[in-house]
Order: sequence, then C-alpha cells, then structure tokens
Amino acid sequence: MKKLAKIELYQFLLENGKTTPFLPLYFETFGQSLGSAPVVVVNHALTGNSTVTGEKGWWNELIGSGKVIDLEHYTAIAFNIPGNGYDGILGNLISNYQDFTVRDIARIFWQGLHELKVQEVYAVIGGSLGGAIAWEMAVLQPKLIQHLIPIATDWKATDWVLANVQVQEQILTNSLQPISDARQHAMLLYRTPQSINARFNRQQIPSGEFAVENWLTYHGQKLRDRFRLSAYKLMNHLLKTHDITRFRGTLEEVVTEIEATIHVVAVDTDLFFIAQENRKAVMELASVHENIYYHEIQSIHGHDAFLIEFEQLIAFLKPVFCTQKQLNYAHA
Repeated sequence: MKKLAKIELYQFLLENGKTTPFLPLYFETFGQSLGSAPVVVVNHALTGNSTVTGEKGWWNELIGSGKVIDLEHYTAIAFNIPGNGYDGILGNLISNYQDFTVRDIARIFWQGLHELKVQEVYAVIGGSLGGAIAWEMAVLQPKLIQHLIPIATDWKATDWVLANVQVQEQILTNSLQPISDARQHAMLLYRTPQSINARFNRQQIPSGEFAVENWLTYHGQKLRDRFRLSAYKLMNHLLKTHDITRFRGTLEEVVTEIEATIHVVAVDTDLFFIAQENRKAVMELASVHENIYYHEIQSIHGHDAFLIEFEQLIAFLKPVFCTQKQLNYAHA
C-alpha cells in the first residue's frame, strides 16, 4: 500500500506567465527521517511514480536497505509529477498540459523540498524524463546539489525526440485506443531491433499471432489499465520542452554555474536519447566543469536498459554513494 504525503501549493506561477491556483504535490519518503541523513531525490520517468522502492518499487535493485542507495544511510524523496494520476484522484489530473514545461516541474519539486525544509540535496537522480527534470533542478539551484545523476536522457530534446513526441501526440489525439496504441509505438523506441529479434525469434503463440505482436498488445493494455490519457499527454508534452539553455545562454555558460559533480549515464544502444549526444556534450563541458564524468551502459536493450542493467548501474553509482556512507561511519 503506497503511503503518499501531500504538499499543497497555491498560486503557482508557471513559466508562461499563467497561474495555477491550486496544485497538490504528492510524494513518498523512504529510509531515514527527514533532517537526520543526506537526501537523495529520485525523479520518475514518463509512466513512473513515486514508489521507487518497497512493494511494487520500480528501482528496488538500486534503492533499499543494503542497496547502493542504502536507506540505512540516506533519506530518499520521490515526488509525483503533478497530473500523473498516481494519487488516484480524478480532480488532480491536468487538462491544460501544454502550459507546463520541464522547468516548471523542476521548480515545483524545489518548492516541495523548500516546504519540507530540505536545504541541500546530496544527489538528484532520474532516468529519461526524470533525468531531464534532474538537469533542470541543478540549473535552477546550482549550489544546492552535491551530485547530479541524469540517466538515459539529455540536456535537451533533440529534433529526433521532438519528432517522436509529435508522433505520440498524434496517436494520443486521434487513435480510438490512444494509450494502448501510443504505448506500442513507444516500446519500439525504448527497445532495439536486436533486443526484440533475440527475444522473440519469430515465434508464434497458439492463436497464430506472432509473440512480438502479443507482447506489444500486452504492454499497451497494461498501461491503459493504470494510466490516464491526460497524464500520458502531459508527460509526452514535457519531453519536448526540455532545454536547459533556453533563455539562458550557451550550454557551457549554463553548466559552468552548476557546482554539483555531474555523472552522465547513457546507454550505448539508446534509440531515444542517443549516447552520441551525451558523449559530445560531456567532451564539450569537460573544459568548463572539472567534475563531470561520463558512463555508458552496454546493453542490447536500448533506452530501457536503465531499468534492466542493474549491475552496470550499481558499478557506476557505488563511488558516489559509498563515499557518503563512509563519512557517516566516521562520524558515528
């Protein structure tokens, strides 16, 4: 049973100048009590939520007692992107989704942390859309984060991302089964031809349908049963708004201000946020930010590897989180 807490935000001014009179921000905390341990903010991806560990936790392999993000030593906070529907209250869904940007969501998360009296954050980590929000959080408060860990994402939406967001929007707007059909299309971005071919090998099920067709149908129906159309439209739209340089200056100028150590994690076969873009960015930024590191997951599975290749992720993250644990031991 999820244990959601809520922060009520009033008269929140969006980036486009419009005001949201009331905005409930739902979240979950895990591990040590607030104020007693370093804080790790975990941002969920497009169809994710705040249950990052425990029963039905989507990152149990990384977060928990004795895990790399050890809840014996950290407080983990995970906010739900407003409008994702995870609170189960229909009135909290967002119809004016095009008014929101990734920057707005990052500002909302910081407002939530302020309400919780969190003055500094040990790490902000997230994959895909969650990583985009993490980038923006670091730019908004460049002195308050020690470690920025964006995974399977980018500092901006490329033309390729924009194009696929457009296709998703068309499906969500025009299909008779919008959630199911959009999800099936998205699954082909989240995996690779090699991954799908190796898994299904042209197998057929007793009905005569190809196994890969059945798999796509299953994922479409599964998301349809737990996700709202307005939530999908919002999350998809947010992807196209991501650009930490928008109205700010060059990439180098923006990232120079970030005091956090930056750990960029890409996936070599990612067909959505491609690794080449991340490699290029880190190479460009190395001359202006002395603490930026690049890690690359090697996987046949593509974008979804950040939810599959846990051994590699753990190896990348251990130096970040074990250092703080050692400091805790030293002061115990």
